[in-house]
Amino acid sequence: MRQHSLSGIKVLDLTRVLAGPLCTMMLGDLGADVIKIERPGSGDDTRGWGPPFDNRGESAYFLSVNRNKWSVAADLDRAQDRDLIGRLAATADVVVENFSPGTLQKHGIDADVLIDRHPQLVWTTITGFGDQNPRLGYDFVVQAEQGWMAITGDPDGPPSKVGVALADVLAGKDATIAILAAIAARGRGAVPAAARRITISLAQSATAALVNVAQNVLVTGADATRWGNAHPNLVPYQLFETADRPLALAVGTDGQWRACALALELHDLANDQSLVTNAGRVTNRERAVHRLAARFRERRASEWIARLNAVSVPVGLVRSIREALADVSASALTGIAPSVPGDVRHPPPLLDEHGPAVRQFGWDAFTNH
Repeated sequence: MRQHSLSGIKVLDLTRVLAGPLCTMMLGDLGADVIKIERPGSGDDTRGWGPPFDNRGESAYFLSVNRNKWSVAADLDRAQDRDLIGRLAATADVVVENFSPGTLQKHGIDADVLIDRHPQLVWTTITGFGDQNPRLGYDFVVQAEQGWMAITGDPDGPPSKVGVALADVLAGKDATIAILAAIAARGRGAVPAAARRITISLAQSATAALVNVAQNVLVTGADATRWGNAHPNLVPYQLFETADRPLALAVGTDGQWRACALALELHDLANDQSLVTNAGRVTNRERAVHRLAARFRERRASEWIARLNAVSVPVGLVRSIREALADVSASALTGIAPSVPGDVRHPPPLLDEHGPAVRQFGWDAFTNH
């Protein structure tokens, strides 16, 4: 059997919806053994988030972030189930949870106590707005409050969200990174309890992801605005219509600009000293973009892309999801292949599919089955 980087690492997944399940799926992709605790009867909220559902009745949403896990149905209101969760947590390497503040502690599962007692344990809490804030963390609200919607969409149109729940995705990846760092530190020796207690919030992950847009505001003091498919700091870096379908042009250097202008046979632009530098092109954005837009409309996208690719100018078609999926390994059951060096070892589980085995053997169920 192939050895994975996290083989033997035990992860107890007490999360639901997206950020937490994405985090634990990535750990599972890397080889960790993951037990997902779900609500009896209904399971993870996303099991009901459809259509679409597959031919077994499993929602596409749930399938997208729950491979490489085993499912156990357990009820926090039942002493027997609380004991099971406590035993699994005590012998796990990692616990990931996204319960409202105080919920687990109220049911006798105290993260701080478990971390103090078990020096191997890394405990990660994923929240919407911080570990002391009881507000529910839904991606759409986070995108609105953390500035994303203010800079997304047409300049003359209403604010818009990103097409996927990207704040959740980023928080899930941030949690994965923090967990891997804690595991690496643990491998070098004893780690203080405080360093094994990780809190990730969707709000903080979303704000940090504003990167250069936030820095523009910090440097200038002026608020950011919507640029549609253009870029506040680079020109030309936007969508252009061609004779048949739109393309995305991303000129990131002055050399690429000259190569682009020459490939489009716009020799006067290539030699225009006011456009030689990116700063000059930003200043003269309207004039440069107007000329390019008129030129792109004269021919088909495939012709322009061939010309620009030949001189190493970044360019691409605006493709549909179906077109994009044609280039990758993907499955209607297990989703898109891991983006990290890992494998799909288990399909997303049915609700409580592994409950009997885990209740009998605990973590040893992974080696006994």
